[in-house]
Amino acid sequence: MQHLTEYLWFNTKHRRDLINITDTLEGLVTRSGVKDGICLVSAMHITAGIWVNDDEEGLWEDLWELLERLVPFRKDYKHHLTGEDNGDAHLKRTLMGHQALLPITKGKLDLGPWEQVFYAEFDGTRKKRVVVKILGE
Repeated sequence: MQHLTEYLWFNTKHRRDLINITDTLEGLVTRSGVKDGICLVSAMHITAGIWVNDDEEGLWEDLWELLERLVPFRKDYKHHLTGEDNGDAHLKRTLMGHQALLPITKGKLDLGPWEQVFYAEFDGTRKKRVVVKILGE
């Protein structure tokens, strides 16, 4: 079995952001030499997530609006009693999820026709990382 572990680092300029990491993941799959297997992509920070969807700006806006409706930024989250101000970011990450398990077939990510992989940031402007683990034959 072949394997590769790589860390991707992000330091966004904005508190929330979406970064398309599909090409980076494809490059890692190629580098790994895995022809048939899986690619685990996992945000290693509790206010960031991984999202697999279409790379279309209107959809991004719809996503931000949905998350803001469900978990708006407020000052009265219990989490803020700890001195933090990012209770909404933790909850948005919970709704989105923190990782994706992607199939690898014939040496490439086996995504649907419009699927792309994104790093989703909900409390940015500081250094955070994502672990990528590729396993297979």
